[in-house]
Amino acid sequence: MELPISFVERMKTQLGSAYAQFETALQQPAPVSIRLNLRKLGQQPQLPSVPWTDTGYYLPERPLFTLDPLLHAGAYYVQEASSMFLEQAIRQTVNLDQPLRVLDLCGAPGGKSTHIASLLSEDSMLVANEVIRSRATILAENVTKWGSGNVLVTNNDPRDFGKLPDFFDVMVVDAPCSGEGMFRKDLQARQEWSEENVKLCAQRQQRILMDVWEALKPGGILIYSTCTWNEAENESNMAWLAEQENATSLSLRLDPAWGVEASELNGMKGYRFYPHQVQGEGFFLAVIRKEGIAEALVHGSGKKKKHKLTPAGKKEQALVADWLIEPDRFEWLQHGEVISAIPATIFEYADQVYQKLYVVYAGIEVAEAKGKKLKPLHALALSPYLNKAVFRTEELDLESALRYLRKEDISLEGSGNDWVLLQYKGLPLGWAKQIGNRMNNYYPKEWRIRMELPQTLEEELFSLGQYL
Repeated sequence: MELPISFVERMKTQLGSAYAQFETALQQPAPVSIRLNLRKLGQQPQLPSVPWTDTGYYLPERPLFTLDPLLHAGAYYVQEASSMFLEQAIRQTVNLDQPLRVLDLCGAPGGKSTHIASLLSEDSMLVANEVIRSRATILAENVTKWGSGNVLVTNNDPRDFGKLPDFFDVMVVDAPCSGEGMFRKDLQARQEWSEENVKLCAQRQQRILMDVWEALKPGGILIYSTCTWNEAENESNMAWLAEQENATSLSLRLDPAWGVEASELNGMKGYRFYPHQVQGEGFFLAVIRKEGIAEALVHGSGKKKKHKLTPAGKKEQALVADWLIEPDRFEWLQHGEVISAIPATIFEYADQVYQKLYVVYAGIEVAEAKGKKLKPLHALALSPYLNKAVFRTEELDLESALRYLRKEDISLEGSGNDWVLLQYKGLPLGWAKQIGNRMNNYYPKEWRIRMELPQTLEEELFSLGQYL
């Protein structure tokens, strides 16, 4: 692997005698890891675990994930192991038993957002943001597949969050960076790297941090991370932020067996992941607390709030209420023809987000209402809150599941005129509509698998199911 000369010189200074091991590690294949969705898979696979998370596992090699229906069902997420250390940062510094408002500022494609959603209580709210619209769409897709009903996906610039001062209890800023930690598996990251780009990234990261700082509550937690090793984008930025604002660095407990290296600059602590010390890619994380005490919420002012979110009509609510388990936990909303549900405990806060930001997706999109006809939406099929008992369900084999995911015609026994929930290994994949002897495929066309299927499916394809 050809590395930039100035990068090599810096890393030799940074690592000293360990540089040779570091360089050797970069020549090895990158580890492959996944994180389970325990709301969909209660069974742990027979695989080596990622030590700093309860739900991460290593695979022996990188398979063809695209052709595993369980991935499309939201049963797991393919995520780099080092970045799963976010779980330790949250568990060790945040009280997860209380309702929280959390922002994942740079959320796409969705690894950290779905991870955070798995850690939060049902009464908490996660705002998963992405500034680039096309990537925000991908983020919304992965959040939908994961199935958490208390997530809002937004498409905003960091400066827009200044419209929500002192709003978030926790912020996660996985900042755009020079990508040094991805050199092993990303040729483009090596080709685009330069010392000048490192400086530009550091400046951009500072702007991002200052843009969102106002939206963090006094006493709130900010978790900052990059996939790079240089000090300028990491410890120096944390020290700079502490100089600009009143912030305190927080320490995390480490198990020596993990191989994570603690660092410190001007009192600001950080945690570094090197490929010769951990089974993962390059990563940096730091946690700081905004000084101060948040003001207590005042209820009962007597003023009636004007909401942007529009309640669904009682008739529409009655038609779809039994489609969800525990429907009374939700506020039912309608936007155009779409009826959706959002946990009642976060409704007021979600409404504030809608008033100040551009929301791409929120809660659970349950149904589309056209006159007297109701069409169940894909997000409902993938939600753990789906009440399967009110729908006809059909189990698909591997070939039928993949043909459904390719949005091809599939055939099932029976006839009638009703919606059918299609499943693979007991997990919903989506909807089809039985019309007489014909079955119409309602898998979202923008999500369909475009890859051709191999001739011998069972022999050639990976499925997480083989490890369960």
